Formats: sequence, structure tokens, C-alpha cells
Amino acid sequence: MKNWIVVAAGLLWQATAWAGGTPSYSALAIDAALTKGADAVIRTEETVFTVHSAKSSTEKVRVVVTVLTPEGKEHAQLVVPYDKLNKVDYIKGTLYDASGKKNRSLKASEIKDYSNTSDFSLYEDNRVKVAQADATTYPFTVEYEYQVSSSNMLFYPVWYPLSSPKVALEHASFQVNMPVGMPLRYHERQVPEKATVTQVNHQQVYKWVVKGIAPVEREPWGPSYYELVPFVRTAPTTFEVEGYAGTMDSWKTLGEWQNKLNQGRGVLSDATRQQVLELTKNLATPEEKVKAVYQFMQNKTRYVSIQLGIGGWQPFEAAVVDSKGYGDCKALSNYTKSLLEAAGINSHYALIWGGEDNRPVVPDFPSSQFNHVVLCVPTAKDTIWLECTSQTADAGYTGSFTGDRYSLLVTPEGGKLVSTPVFKAKDNTQIRSVQVKLNAQGSGVGEAVTWFTGTQHEDRNSIMHQLKPEEQLKWLYKQTHIPAFEIKNFALEKVKATAPQVKEKLQLELPRLASVSGRRMFITPNLMNRWTTVPSALESRKQEVVWNSAFHDVDSVEYEIPAGYKPESVPSPVKITTAFGQFEAKVQVKGSKLLYVRQLTMHKGRHSPEKYKELVDFLKQVVRADQQQVVLAAEAT
Repeated sequence: MKNWIVVAAGLLWQATAWAGGTPSYSALAIDAALTKGADAVIRTEETVFTVHSAKSSTEKVRVVVTVLTPEGKEHAQLVVPYDKLNKVDYIKGTLYDASGKKNRSLKASEIKDYSNTSDFSLYEDNRVKVAQADATTYPFTVEYEYQVSSSNMLFYPVWYPLSSPKVALEHASFQVNMPVGMPLRYHERQVPEKATVTQVNHQQVYKWVVKGIAPVEREPWGPSYYELVPFVRTAPTTFEVEGYAGTMDSWKTLGEWQNKLNQGRGVLSDATRQQVLELTKNLATPEEKVKAVYQFMQNKTRYVSIQLGIGGWQPFEAAVVDSKGYGDCKALSNYTKSLLEAAGINSHYALIWGGEDNRPVVPDFPSSQFNHVVLCVPTAKDTIWLECTSQTADAGYTGSFTGDRYSLLVTPEGGKLVSTPVFKAKDNTQIRSVQVKLNAQGSGVGEAVTWFTGTQHEDRNSIMHQLKPEEQLKWLYKQTHIPAFEIKNFALEKVKATAPQVKEKLQLELPRLASVSGRRMFITPNLMNRWTTVPSALESRKQEVVWNSAFHDVDSVEYEIPAGYKPESVPSPVKITTAFGQFEAKVQVKGSKLLYVRQLTMHKGRHSPEKYKELVDFLKQVVRADQQQVVLAAEAT
């Protein structure tokens, strides 16, 4: 496979050889093809996951890592999470020197136990054991062995034998032992050899092996690292968690299991139900009722994470949230669902992967691939998605946190995998209008008014609610890209519109707006939105080209030319169209006014490796166009 560097069969396997009962982990035994560009090398990684029944399992891991440089020190650390449903049975460790000679065993004092509770959590049972075997000289090798026993059978392992850049791999294996009659479901990617399946006694044994992988490097604007390395996702067919049994052979049955957890947890008091009816009785449309109920929930509650045992997947009762005024994503979504039911509006509890690191769900592999819960409200006009953990989000807005991905709707009939709204370039806009008054000394003053929508409004919407005015000003200084400027005044305003929108207004002092040489003045008319970065050219591109952001920028900058000056040189209009997007810029002179208009539209998408050169050439042209200058000349007196 083209993303792999496979070491020849003659690779020296001293890393796993035994001599006199002692393993040899000499750093000198590592093939040079693996050490090139590596901070660490995984000598061997062996994971054995044994399912005892639908209720319990154990996972044994043995990993040996040679750390080559100080930058690779982090790879000598072992982190093992645990909680009420997952118990760490033991952790062992051994430290070896550069020649592979054993230095010492890991001390108990070197295994720390920490809470893994979030800052916003009221209570969680998540903890981690962290082992760190340090050495003062490089290279050195550390070996860890540990075992975890689990009664949380909703999750089977996801195997990434190579999980970091600048790390190479000599040998790794992943084995899953299943009771006969309990088949394993799995999804493979970037694995050179498919699983072997054998029967040993009363177990069905599945095994994957990978060998000799040099550090995997992402190419500029390439796929994520995790798309380029070996990956095996496993999942049960039947499972049980704290007495709640289910099946996972389809999205429908996974939704049925979640329905069991949610059953009976939507009951509200008569007083609250009456409050909702009073709130919505004069509203004409379902959309208006949804927004009113959503705002009622936002004003009444706050987000607090509570994760304990089955509570990691089962919401608090709606009545508890109603009385306490707080809950996690599950509880708040369930509560909002109950409020909407009181108003006669049907909605669906929805599992999703929340976060800007949009991890793609494998749609043809039903399994628990989610970390968040939202609410989906189908209406005759549209589908309204509600982020119930936010006191400031707009009804129906998904954005970068939950937009453009799969979600599992939990309907009365079971689970249904659907897509959340996809944001196109024209949904994520930055529309700016700037008025500049330029004087004969090359300085000036300006007023910039910008409207941000879609994902481009999110940062400003966030700081409006989270930062004090003086902190907002500091943030704006960092976000404003002008060679020299001072913000004399600013205003941020949430604009009521069909889509969330923020209006930004800046009063600017511009001390070095133009450079003056003799009777000429040189201006870069693109004042605030210059593209400055271009990815490196590659002779041989191997990976797909991935452009992950869609946006549409329009900048209009009007300059008032100083008295006595006339344009001497004006750039020609520029218009470029590519598979990645479009760019257009032009300068017009109207009397004493010089108007610069620039538009850049970029489309999200994946392209063949051959398209990379087109992207580089396109961005080079944009950079050049953004740096073009207007020359003004003083009239002869």
C-alpha cells in the first residue's frame, strides 16, 4: 500500500528475541528505515481482548517502546483510564538502557492515580493511572504490561497500533477472543493483512498483525493522521451494561437499547406542563413554539457534566432537571424533549459526535461512535436541531460543533442514522465594508463594519458572552490583521436574522496606511483580509487533498484620496476559478474615491492527489493579488 514503508523480511527481530531468558531491546537492532525521522519506535505492542460473556471482558496489553530523542519522551508514558465499570487489575513496567540491558522495574511510586473529571463536571467517576518511567540518557526502552477488567460491554476496543507522528512500529498484534456463538463484528482500514480467524477450544480467535511501519507523515492539506495508519474498530452483537441488555447488529437495535435507558424519564410536574402551555398558547407555528420552549430551557438550566456508571448513557429524569436547574447533555436534551411534548411538539433524542474534530462515523458499522447528545425536532418546513447544553446558542444552528456529520436519532421505532445540516460556503460569510480617509502623510482613519454568519460568527458570538469588554478588545487586536493600527472604539452585536449573525464595528487609527516616496504614495488596498500562506510544493503527491473549510468573504474598502493626488497605477482586475474556489479582486476610481472589492469563496471537499498543484498555484495567485499596490501621484504645482 502506498502509505506504508514495509521493512524487508530480513528485518532483525532482536526486539522480540529471547537470550538466556532475557529479552533484548537494543536500540542498535532497530532497522535504519524505521529510525529515520522517528522520536520513538514501538518495538512490540500486543493487545489481547477476551470477551467472557455479554456482561464482562478483560483486556491485556504489553507494549515496548524505545525512546530515541528527548522529544519522544512522552511516548514513555502510559495512561490507563478507568471508572466504575472498568477496573485496572495491574500495571507493571521495566526500564532498559540503550543496549537493551534491564535497568530496573517500575516503582509503585511511579504509578500515579488522578481524577479525570472535567472542570465543568459536578461529579464523574472517571480516573486515570499514569505510569512514567524516566531515564536520563537516550535512547532508552520502557516495557509496560497491564490488564483492565470491564463490565461495560457497550464498547469493544478500537485499535490504533500507531497513534502518533514521528513514531515507527516494528511489530504489533491485536487479538480478540470471543465465546463460540458470539460473533465479533469489526471494521478494518489501512491494515495490510486481513484478520485471521481460528477456533481454539471454546473460543473464536480473531487476530491482526502489522509489521515494519516507518513514521507516517501527513502531506500538507492531506487526510487526518488517523486515516493513514492501521485501524480496526470492533463491536459486539449482543451486550449488557448494568442490567440493560441490547443488540448492536443495526442502528435500529442500538436505538432500541437507548430507548430502554430513556424509558420513563420524561415525566414533568403538572405545574411545569401548565407553564409550557401558557408560554406557547398564543404562538401560531410549531417553529415559534420550538424557539420559545428552547429559550425557556436555556434560561432555566445550566450545563453540568455528570457521568457515573450507566449514567454515562442514561439521562437524569426530566423532573430532576426541572427542580435542580442543571444537567448534562443527555439530561438537558431529555428535559427539552419533555417540555416540547408538553407543548404538543414531537422530537427525537439524538446521539452525535460533538466537537470541531469531526470524527467521521462509519455508517455501515453500527456501534457506539458518539460522545454527545442533542435534540432533533422535525417540522413540516424543516428539521430544527437543538444544542441543549448552551445558554446562548440559536435554535436550529449546528455549526462546527455538530454540523455536517451523522447523528443517530432515537425514535420510538429504534435508531435511525441521519445527517445534520451541511454548511456551504455562502452559509459561512464575512461581509465587510470599510471607509478610509487617507491624508497626504500616508496615515489615516477608518471605520470597518463586518457581518459574520455561520461558522465565521462563532468566535465572536462566544467572546461576547464569555469575555469582559477589555478582554474582547485584546482578542480583537489579535484577530485584526493590519500592519499598523489602533482600535479607538469597537462594538459587537448579535443580529436577529434567519441565520445567526454577529455585527462587528471598529473605529481605527491607521498611522502607516501608505508609504510615501517623493511625490508618490503606495497603498495596498486590501486592508484587512490578506491571504499569506501557501503550502509547500511537492514533486510527488501521494495523499488526497482535503480542504475542510467552506467560506465566502467579501471585502469592500473605499479610500478617500487626499487632495492633490491622482491614481498613477491601478492593478488590473483579477478573476480565478478552480476546483477549490473562486477569487476576484478589482480596483475602481470614482472622482476622489478609490474602491477596492475582493471576494474569496472556498469550498469544502476532497480531491485527487493530482489536484494539489492546482491548489498551490491558486493560493500563490491569491497571495500575489492581495499584495498588489495602487500608486497615487501628487499633481504638479
